[in-house]
Amino acid sequence: MSEGLRRTCYKDGMTAFKSIALVGNAKDQRVAECMLNLVGHFQSRGQRALVDPDIGLAFPRDSVVSCPESDFASRADLIVAIGGDGTLLYAARLVAGRPVPLLGINRGRLGFLTDVGAASMLEDVESVLAGRFTEDRRSLLSARLEQRGAASVGAFALNDVVLAKVDTGRTLDFETSINGRFVNSHGGDGIVVATATGSTAYALSCGGPIVEPDLDVWVMAPISPHTLSDRPIVVRAGSKIQLRMSDRFESRAQVTCDGSALGELEQGDNLFVEGSDAQITLLHPPGYDYYRLLRSKLHWGRGAYGSQDDKRDSE
Repeated sequence: MSEGLRRTCYKDGMTAFKSIALVGNAKDQRVAECMLNLVGHFQSRGQRALVDPDIGLAFPRDSVVSCPESDFASRADLIVAIGGDGTLLYAARLVAGRPVPLLGINRGRLGFLTDVGAASMLEDVESVLAGRFTEDRRSLLSARLEQRGAASVGAFALNDVVLAKVDTGRTLDFETSINGRFVNSHGGDGIVVATATGSTAYALSCGGPIVEPDLDVWVMAPISPHTLSDRPIVVRAGSKIQLRMSDRFESRAQVTCDGSALGELEQGDNLFVEGSDAQITLLHPPGYDYYRLLRSKLHWGRGAYGSQDDKRDSE
């Protein structure tokens, strides 16, 4: 997505978040506590939250409205995702291409996408409901899997599309092309195609670079490549990437989009990854700083030669 199409803006004033949905794994006690606190806060404001009927929590009477998660995109004005980045990615699939923003509350581990801490949760949520937030639009990948003798299947991804081996003890052999031009023949455990948003996810563990979310690029990072010369590369967003399984060896690969299985690739099958017109919108409370987020999650600036960051970085 071009810089002109991604806008980060600050809004001040009352917003129209009249219907708020909550997403999270309530079996996690920390998530359950946050949900109960949020529902109580919304009730004090005269609002009832939308929750899935299978959530399994004892909410106060008349404090919630039962609603299947599949209907959140059509009934909610805002979705609050409570948990780790996986929870927010799940919420993103619910609203992909729909004008329903997401607010992430971190009850997981790193939380690059769920940037609101539990300690400041009610204060930050109240700021957002009052219209004080930064709006951050993120682009999505579109994956299409074409298997011989079968109908093609597709899905969106906010973080990444991953081609990974199914069988242990053997490597994959596959080829990559970009915009119709052959790039390389690969031997290894697979490859990650990541957005700038997903550069801090699986691609990072494969040696890929951290990419500022506003940059209009993707990362292609091989997974455990057989040759040291097979390195991550950065390509222009909007490129048309083709991944083709080699005909030479019997090997199978699984394709996942943001960790959700799309299907398997076998000899001669193709996976196409392109840009999508669909977007998702993240909301950040006042004071959001991407580099402060990186310092906090990756423990930068705290070594023997670095100064200690402010207390907000040590959440």
